[in-house]
Amino acid sequence: MTTILDVLEKGATFLEHKGIADPRLNMELMVAHELGLKRMDLYLRFDQPLEEGQLSSLRDKLKKRGQHIPLQHLNGTVHFGRYEFKSDHRALIPRPETEELVELIEKEALPKPARILDLGCGSGVLGLTLAKNLGTDCSHLVLADLSTEALALCEENAAALEVEATFVKSDLFSSIEAPFDLIVANLPYIAETERSKVEPEVLHDPDMALFSGPDGLDLLRTFCAQCSSYLNPGGLVALEVGYDQGEIISKLLKDAGLTDISVGKDLNEIPRFPLARKA
Repeated sequence: MTTILDVLEKGATFLEHKGIADPRLNMELMVAHELGLKRMDLYLRFDQPLEEGQLSSLRDKLKKRGQHIPLQHLNGTVHFGRYEFKSDHRALIPRPETEELVELIEKEALPKPARILDLGCGSGVLGLTLAKNLGTDCSHLVLADLSTEALALCEENAAALEVEATFVKSDLFSSIEAPFDLIVANLPYIAETERSKVEPEVLHDPDMALFSGPDGLDLLRTFCAQCSSYLNPGGLVALEVGYDQGEIISKLLKDAGLTDISVGKDLNEIPRFPLARKA
């Protein structure tokens, strides 16, 4: 008889040998998802035996996790803020730090109701979370991405959260109709020259969601130059950028005529969330 505790201990040891960070936590999240439980519920069920079908499924997931396939892809979900989103190979896995960007935006004054654009939306976590939190204070949400696969995933998440939105396939602003009160974007910002340094799990995200030219700034340069034309007067733009790009992006936004520029910090106190307004 194999119990929950047996699986947790043996699985964590296996993942540790494979170089997976936080092996015990990974196992707890995998087992909890497989059994349809909350992670903390496991501590009350250590002696519960597992059925062969459950064990077989966990063995398969454990093998793949040992190959550095992301846990979010194996479970098919990711938590962002108060909500659960579907997550798979079609779009970037949202990081916990990005939740800080949502909190920064919600401290800012916006018209009520506000028109919101999530550009390069991926799975939609930013735009959908903001729209869900704002409720009737969001008059219209546009979710745009160049990837048709990412847009399909975004539509599935919008349907699950019961958020009404318009979905647009667009290369940055090329197919976007202005104006908006808020434009939020988490665009690719990793330099191609840094590819060899990227963690194996991250490389399971789509290339087009990660890399942006030799210095990582190709898309961000274009975005900063164009975004003002798509904002209402007083409108807000909010970005996530690389750990060393905050000052550079602030200058690009200033050069584009935006004002009230600030750079918020993530959970690790790294300045990576530039905010600016159209005068």
